[in-house]
Amino acid sequence: MPLDAPTLNSLGLPKPPSQTRVVVAMSGGVDSSVVAAMLAEEGYDVIGVTLQLYDHGAALAKKGACCAGVDIHDARRVAEQMGFPHYVLDYENIFKDAVIDEFAESYLGGATPVPCIRCNERVKFKDLLETAKDLDADCMATGHYIQRMDGRGGPELHSAADANRDQSYFLFSTTPEQLSFLRFPLGHLKSKAETRALAAKYGLSVADKPDSQDICFVPDGNYAAVIEKLRPGAADPGNIVHADGRVLGTHKGVIHYTIGQRRGLGIGGLEEPLYVVKLDVDAKQVIVGPKDMLATRSVPVREINWLGDAPFTSREEWHLSVRVRSTRPPRDAIVRPISATEATVELITAEEGISPGQACVFYDPEGTRIFGGGWIWRGN
Repeated sequence: MPLDAPTLNSLGLPKPPSQTRVVVAMSGGVDSSVVAAMLAEEGYDVIGVTLQLYDHGAALAKKGACCAGVDIHDARRVAEQMGFPHYVLDYENIFKDAVIDEFAESYLGGATPVPCIRCNERVKFKDLLETAKDLDADCMATGHYIQRMDGRGGPELHSAADANRDQSYFLFSTTPEQLSFLRFPLGHLKSKAETRALAAKYGLSVADKPDSQDICFVPDGNYAAVIEKLRPGAADPGNIVHADGRVLGTHKGVIHYTIGQRRGLGIGGLEEPLYVVKLDVDAKQVIVGPKDMLATRSVPVREINWLGDAPFTSREEWHLSVRVRSTRPPRDAIVRPISATEATVELITAEEGISPGQACVFYDPEGTRIFGGGWIWRGN
């Protein structure tokens, strides 16, 4: 007689919760705190880990960003309350080398980087995941709003049930190997209100804590100030030039501008509204033009992480939906592989303001599955 299949616990592992060790990545916010409390209540062997990612002294007084100061304190309080161990790991040097330095270089190169993706890719889902394995964990859980589902070819990445909270754009570079070890217990929730209700149920002090809005190491969203501090002299002045060659004014540094920007150009008095259409870092020029110059249909993408069942290069083209900015819905596109990690993405309808440094994430046009994605590397 065939043996009965082992009973799986709520994390999909074949043993009781009490014998299942889970490392929870705790940022100090309500989402990861709820994950840790939920798993502790279910009887799992929970270990909370918080990463200190950037200057501790400067961060102590700063609220509303993860991984520093008051947030480390909040994570520790949740662990004490729920009765599981909690560790703080100093990842400042790793974070600076893997995320902050590239962020600065990308901006200086005229790109618009997304450091949260690099942090997940190079720190949380790489070094922290290895630390979790060193602690003999069976899996690592996070508070991200995304779903992991078991498919015919192994674990699959799917959009969160709550489209307003979905974080798939920031997690496209998760590899199949990482996905086999990761768990996302909040991905099925229909709203953030459900998460806060759970926090209240567990009596967590962070139940009403505001969500973080800014990039953690960029206080108040002032990118240029951070880059000037990291790269003194980066804000060299230059000219604002119309696409037809006319010099319209001067600027205080290319790093103060992004593709698609209209406000704050300081070139008023013109009849037509003008937008930043290109940043020429070598010539120190901010190039502006009419809105129609922002429209793009062909998008070169590289560093592709493919999550499909068949090899990426097994087809000449893939008919998918793609998202070229975190704030925009997926659009129909044809993805044409050049190699296993490069492609040209043809948008069926032109998009405006596509910028190098942003991610291009691939979605199933008929469902919720994420097929990976890559990085946009040349602009208009």
